[in-house]
Amino acid sequence: MQKYCPSHDNDGTPRCCSCERMEPKDIKYITLDDGRKLCLECLYTSIMDTDECQPVYIDIQEFYEGLNMKVEQQIPLLLVERQGLNEAREVEKMGHHLPETRGLCLSEEQIVRMISRRPILGPGNKMIDISTAPHKLVRRCEVTAILVLYALPRLLTGYILAHEMMHAYLRLKGYRILSPEVEEGICQVLAHLWLESEIVSGSSSSIATTSEAAAVAAEVAVAAEATATPSSTSSSAKKGEKTDFEKKLGEFFKHQIETDPSAIYGDGFRAGIRAVERYGLRGTLDHIKRSGSFPS
Repeated sequence: MQKYCPSHDNDGTPRCCSCERMEPKDIKYITLDDGRKLCLECLYTSIMDTDECQPVYIDIQEFYEGLNMKVEQQIPLLLVERQGLNEAREVEKMGHHLPETRGLCLSEEQIVRMISRRPILGPGNKMIDISTAPHKLVRRCEVTAILVLYALPRLLTGYILAHEMMHAYLRLKGYRILSPEVEEGICQVLAHLWLESEIVSGSSSSIATTSEAAAVAAEVAVAAEATATPSSTSSSAKKGEKTDFEKKLGEFFKHQIETDPSAIYGDGFRAGIRAVERYGLRGTLDHIKRSGSFPS
């Protein structure tokens, strides 16, 4: 945990866009083209272009398959700039996303500019030479693509991707139109479970699971490692024992989900995780499909 004077909350001191730590006076953070700041620790595992993100996508697909929630359709995953996310959001006419959008599940045909090549670090710790390319989305099913904001560390990228993949799952598996609280809530539950599975799989010591949700995450972590395909070998190598910083980062993201004060994402998650704790993930999903609500 970082200690700082409370006056820095309002004096414009930059924060890392991932871990939210403030920039120290003696260390200069990386400046991204959209003004975001990235600390050096988060930069180490940051994912900068669309190709780099594909191994994480394989991890998420294996995670869902381990939950018996395989998505058969081949959905494009594109890493994009903040402007690209905002433009795609306008086309989709989405109304209940957070002010800072970091991921989208799309259903409309449109042209998206994806990041095609990793930017380089230039003078003054600024990322430069960002290369983008147009990608035309074609509607072959209810989902045309998943977009994720570039330059976030692997754990945050994966958490966002796990959330957006659940949106795709709900659409592709014939779920009714859900209230924002239920849909975003169950998507946050899946993101939380993925983070839990990553923390479990990245630990060198056994972790006692104290809840149904944690037990599910532990089982998925073991199953994913046992069934990893050759194509995901390079990705799995990154899933070895986590550094202390990565473990703390994963716990930080979990804490953010758990304590989110918003009605849609925060209250939705807490209602969803209570249902999973009581009825299991499959029982909760079956109830949502039948009634459109969480079981009480």
